[in-house]
Amino acid sequence: MDYIDLHTHSTASDGSFTPAEVFASAVDLQLAAVALTDHDTVTGLEEFQSAALEHPECEAVPGVELACMLYMREVHIVGLFIDRHSPVLNDFLEKCRIERARRNRDIFLKLHFLGYELDQNMPEFGGKSLDVIGRPHFALALKNRYGFTTSQQVFDKLLGHNRPAWVPRRLPSPQEAIGAVHAAGGIAIWAHPVLRDSNERAFLTRACRKLSAWGLDGIEGYYSLFSANETLLVSEMAEKYGLALSGGSDFHGSNSPNIVLGFGAGGLRVPVELLYKLKEKRNSYYE
Repeated sequence: MDYIDLHTHSTASDGSFTPAEVFASAVDLQLAAVALTDHDTVTGLEEFQSAALEHPECEAVPGVELACMLYMREVHIVGLFIDRHSPVLNDFLEKCRIERARRNRDIFLKLHFLGYELDQNMPEFGGKSLDVIGRPHFALALKNRYGFTTSQQVFDKLLGHNRPAWVPRRLPSPQEAIGAVHAAGGIAIWAHPVLRDSNERAFLTRACRKLSAWGLDGIEGYYSLFSANETLLVSEMAEKYGLALSGGSDFHGSNSPNIVLGFGAGGLRVPVELLYKLKEKRNSYYE
């Protein structure tokens, strides 16, 4: 049986593998398809798709991941099969990057006042501009310089939600993100919709009703941290609201060392049949 991974990140955002290395790893693992879905950028897609030219046995799916706000909760929309040259999508991404740069300046400032001196030129930031840096870059720099055992420990103490160096982002609505993905010829997927809250079924029902009305095409039912029951819950919601199922590891390379491409935390296997159904969804949308 063939397997796929439709949620990965590269050095174009907050992963440790280059776009070409992400694809090469998928080939080595004999995946039938892999999607590159970097945060708020499509700059890695040219390298990613170029790497695929000599390996037709593995499909390179161009994608992007967009952070949004719904009902006072951050949700992420993954766009698959997008045209990276889309003016509408790139205008949307530019606004996201401007906001990301603002947030990063504020994080540097908060860390300074907390006694943690970091410099954007440190190797952990990889020479990236402020509009591409993510919290994992901050976590790695802090771990290396201030005695933290793991990056997760940094998030728990400083960078996580409502921690001392936490800075919220002003996020667009999912409706805007879905519209940008559709303008780029792609399909919009709600990524990792379950956060293990006690009212997950109620939130999923409410959110799926709203997002499907805004044109959501699919939902990530297979994810590295999902239990079998969580996959079943998301699958039920997909059927109820006419959404296609997707799945992926959320691979970040060494920046998330417990997550392996194609295998997630160990038990993830996303069947290739989901790719066929996602393509059917896309073809029906753009006929």
